[in-house]
Amino acid sequence: MSSARLPLILVSLVLAGCASTSHNPKDPFESFNRGMYQFNDTVDKAVVKPAAKGYNAVMPAPGKMMVSNFFSNLDDVIVAINDLLQFKIVRAISDSGRIVVNTTVGLLGLVDVASHVGLEKHNEDFGQTLGRWGIGSGPYLVLPFFGPSSVRDGAGLYADSRASMMRKIYPVDTRNQLYAANILSKRTSLLDQEKVLDEAMIDEYSFIRDAYMQRRRNLIYDGNPPREKIDEGESDGTPDKTSINGSNEIMQSGEVEAAVATPVVTTIAEPLVQQQPGVYRVWLTQHEGIR
Repeated sequence: MSSARLPLILVSLVLAGCASTSHNPKDPFESFNRGMYQFNDTVDKAVVKPAAKGYNAVMPAPGKMMVSNFFSNLDDVIVAINDLLQFKIVRAISDSGRIVVNTTVGLLGLVDVASHVGLEKHNEDFGQTLGRWGIGSGPYLVLPFFGPSSVRDGAGLYADSRASMMRKIYPVDTRNQLYAANILSKRTSLLDQEKVLDEAMIDEYSFIRDAYMQRRRNLIYDGNPPREKIDEGESDGTPDKTSINGSNEIMQSGEVEAAVATPVVTTIAEPLVQQQPGVYRVWLTQHEGIR
């Protein structure tokens, strides 16, 4: 991640502010968001998805696992920092332990030894930290090259990028190659799981929006969000029942969480997702997104 993301996030916020509003209180920038969703989806289908299929075909399973583990280990630094910011001291110790064990015994994170010794993988980012501090998500926002987000999560994404171990890697060419490898690894993990969207008779945009907002709310409250009244028009993740036709079971399924767990797109210039350059289709990553 780099400071290049800040201008893009700011531009997207300006554009969203100029966009026509919709009747959905969770998505006042729907006109802009739908256009950006189509753009991201087009880039993904034209560039990243074909590359991910090629990577999946040539890379043996053990190799794919080691690449995924390597980047997951780098991400644990962000997780541990946000553990501390949320005063989750026990988790902070556990996640710091993961970094030490996997970086040493796990050969720079290529092998996830920590999980085998009982140090569970967690999911924390600064967007969740802001939520724990009582800051609402704000309007839903589809970021160019980054995918599903919100005003709060967009700001959190930039904050996490400043502490990312990836941006400290030099020379820049090596950093960009690692970004590309990370994107391919994450996008490859979604090739099978995205079928839930392709096969469902629903509006993909609305489905991803509602699932994303619900998932983020669940993450902020560690899977136990407080009960809310339906008529409040909650903007922090209550599903839009008209867009999913009451499919609550589908919305809560593991497949759906995986589908919305990865950024929709990210470019090699490292503009906008959980996180890098390249492109991918649905929002945050199988390994990091469901942790």
